[in-house]
This record gives sequence, structure tokens and C-alpha cells, in this order.
Amino acid sequence: MVPAAATAYYRFTLLIFNCLLTFGSYFCFDMPSALQQQFQGNLSCLNSTESNETTDCVEGLGMTPQQYNLLYAIYAWTNAVVVILSGFLIDKLGSRVGINLFSFLVVLGSATFALGSHFKGTSYLLPLMLIGRLLFGSSNGSLIIAQDRIIAFWFKGRELSLAFGLQLTFSRLGSVLNFFLTPFFERNFGIQWTLWGGMLLCVLSFFSAIVVGVLDKVGTKQLGLDVLLQEESKKVRFQDIRHLSLRYWLLVVTIMFLYNGIFPFVADASKFIQDKYSGYSQQEASYIAGAIYDSSLLLFSIAGILVASLWPSVFLVVPHANIGTALGLATSVQMIGIGLCNLVVGQLLGNQSRNLKIPLWRWQQVMIFLLANIISCVIASIFLNIVDKCEGGALNMTTKRSESAQQETQEPSETSPLLRERSGENRIN
Repeated sequence: MVPAAATAYYRFTLLIFNCLLTFGSYFCFDMPSALQQQFQGNLSCLNSTESNETTDCVEGLGMTPQQYNLLYAIYAWTNAVVVILSGFLIDKLGSRVGINLFSFLVVLGSATFALGSHFKGTSYLLPLMLIGRLLFGSSNGSLIIAQDRIIAFWFKGRELSLAFGLQLTFSRLGSVLNFFLTPFFERNFGIQWTLWGGMLLCVLSFFSAIVVGVLDKVGTKQLGLDVLLQEESKKVRFQDIRHLSLRYWLLVVTIMFLYNGIFPFVADASKFIQDKYSGYSQQEASYIAGAIYDSSLLLFSIAGILVASLWPSVFLVVPHANIGTALGLATSVQMIGIGLCNLVVGQLLGNQSRNLKIPLWRWQQVMIFLLANIISCVIASIFLNIVDKCEGGALNMTTKRSESAQQETQEPSETSPLLRERSGENRIN
């Protein structure tokens, strides 16, 4: 009799809760972007006559553009440093330990960030908010690695890209709702309570992590793979990174340049829209800035059915036992690139008075810089496809062709792809 864990129903039930793991953290990640005016607004507007061409004085936390962009840069930098080690630890200790530990740290980081907003006008505000983003960044990137590793285990060789697309859809739903709801909540409850509301969504994601851990543990036991997974984890060594292929590194470079052209823009997009186009309110600008997530929300699942996109492609060129380490390295390089870009964008925008419009010539320099990153992404992806074609074309193989290729070397099985891989290795040896 086929165990329940071997059915599609079980896999997709686990996938639903796995998708919710990062819903709260994606919502919180771009809360500063949705509230950029408040983060950079004046400490007080009482008795103030200061105004610019389009808006009256906005009361807020009093950050400069450089300080504001530092909130994104420190997220990226800490993420870049921590994810290499955390990816390796996830491979060694297992995905269940990873999702519970890092989802808890996401809650702690978002709580510290919200706490910092209560100290506006003091020297404690920026350090507390930076510490919060530091904790949030280091744990959120690691949580995504554990989340991806679970999907790779349960869906590799089946509906991998579809599952990954659905996961990103749920995550981006958090981003979309942030741009729609956060300005509304800020107007009604203030910036402090709005940030605490984001923290509560991270708490809900933490409870989802507990459910995923239980389902994963029960499922692997039903399939008789719990001991096998422990054996595979013991064999993982950090030195295995030297065996990662050229296709993997080209994927990493492609991913880095792609996100370099997106995330630094989203961080400042609402301010750009209000500076360049007169007549837009903060909420309208926030809606437009979030449009990139609206489109991805609609297209991720469809793309998951049609193609093997960037992040799922990592699973196709890296052994299962090393997925955490490989994702950690890829995320680290990605975040190093984003962190550098956030600093560059902050420098290009300058350190002028918080409430004044940023000159359009500065925004033009930012757009040229972001365009250069996108062009570099296209060039890297061309080289990636050339190398992939020379090495068998696994990245451009359809799902049916991929399944046929596996069946040529492996016996059919209703159990996990990991077990099928292992049995194939035993026959070869």
C-alpha cells in the first residue's frame, strides 16, 4: 500500500504551509519602501512652514536618504555573510531545524526593528533599527534556503518549477499586500503600530514553520527516509563547494545581476515616482512601486509550469545533499551585489535635506546604473545557455524529457526523488 506521504495530496498540503513560511517576512522586507516618506520625514511638523513643490511637511523618523538606504544595505550585507554558514548547517542539521530556528529569528528581528521606531529623535533609533534589519536579514535569507531545500526534496523530478512558482507567488503576495495595506495602516495607526503589525505576520509564519516541520518529519518516516537523510547529512563537507560546476556559478552571476537591477530600485521607487511625476500621493506612488510584485504574483505560477526558472535551476545542477550550501553561496553573492547597489544608489541620491525633492539628474544616474546591471544579467544568461547546451542541456529540458531521462537510469518508485537518486548510485557503483 502506498503511504500517504507518497501521494500528491500530502506533498501539496506540505507545500501550502511551506509557502506561508516567508509570507510575513516578505511583507516586512519592503515596509520601509511603502513608508519612505515617513522614514525620511521631519521629526516634527509643529509650527513648520517647510514645504516642497508638491507636498507639505511630512512627520516621520528623520532619516536622510543615505541612512534610509542603509536599512536595505545592512539587510543585504548580513544576509551575504550568514547564509553561507547557515546553508551548510541546514545541510548538516536538516531543513526542519533550519525553518524553526530562522523563522523565530525573523520574528525577533522584526520586533527589534519595530521597537527602534519608538526612539525617534534619539541616538538609539538608527542603531536599534539597524540591529533589527541585521537580525531580520541574516535569518530571512537562511529561512528561504531551508524552505527551498524542502521543496527540492519533495518535488524534484515531479512538479519542481510549479512548486517553486507557487512558493514565490505566496511570498510576493506578502510584498504586494505590503504596498497596498501599509500606507493605509500608517495613516490610521501611526508608523510604530504599523511596524508591530508586520511583526505579527512574522509570528503567523513561525507557526507555519512548526506545521511544516511536523509534516516533513512524519512524511520522511512514512517513506523510510529519515535514516537515509541523516546519513546523507553526515557526508556533507564544506569543501564540496569546489566541485560546483561552471553552470552553477554562471547561474549565481545571472541571479546577482538580475536582483541588482530590481531590489535597489524598489527600495526607492515610491520616492522616485513622487519626485518625477507631480500629483501622486504617497499611497498612489506605493501602489505603482509595488506593481513589480503584482505582475510577478500573477506570472510566477504560470512560469513555473512553462519553464525551469533561475532558482529552481540550481536544484538541477547541484547534488541534493549540497543544496543548502549551494543556495547559501548563491544568496550570499546575490546579497553582496544588492548591498553594494544600495550603497551606490544612496550615494548617487545624496545626503540632502529629507523633505526636498531629489534632483532628476540624480535619479537619471541611478537608472543608468540599474540598466547596466540588467544588461550584465542578459550577457551572463547567454553564456549560461551556451555552457548548458554544451553539457547536455539539462536547464532547458522539459519536465517530460527530464522524467524520461531519470527513468532510463532508475527504477520507478513512488517514494522520494532522493531515494531514487541513491538507488541509481548504488547500481552504478
